[in-house]
Amino acid sequence: MIPKWIDALIGSLDQKKQYRADTARLEALPEPYRAAAKAFQRYFTYWAGFTDGDTLVQLLGDHVDLWERAAVDGTPIRDLVGEDPVEFAETFARAYAGKEWIDKERTRLIAAIDAASGGERHA
Repeated sequence: MIPKWIDALIGSLDQKKQYRADTARLEALPEPYRAAAKAFQRYFTYWAGFTDGDTLVQLLGDHVDLWERAAVDGTPIRDLVGEDPVEFAETFARAYAGKEWIDKERTRLIAAIDAASGGERHA
């Protein structure tokens, strides 16, 4: 068994295996689905900012499932993502509740402002 601190430092081996499997599935998609899916995957890794590996692995796995189904059904890419790919990506990612990097910064900002203002809050 891996000590908890090592798992926290390098991440779960199960998560890494799942990520690699999902990445291989993504690479196996036919074009143009592969190109679109890779573009969204890149966006998710920058925009979503999840700190919880399980959430990120679930999102990416479901993402690949979506593109696999679209490829099999021959669904046009724009029919799937609509006119605004950014809106589609962000809406898709918001469906996955997980801790994000920004949560830590929000907490820091609130604490800093509370300290600077002497703990006063205005309604």
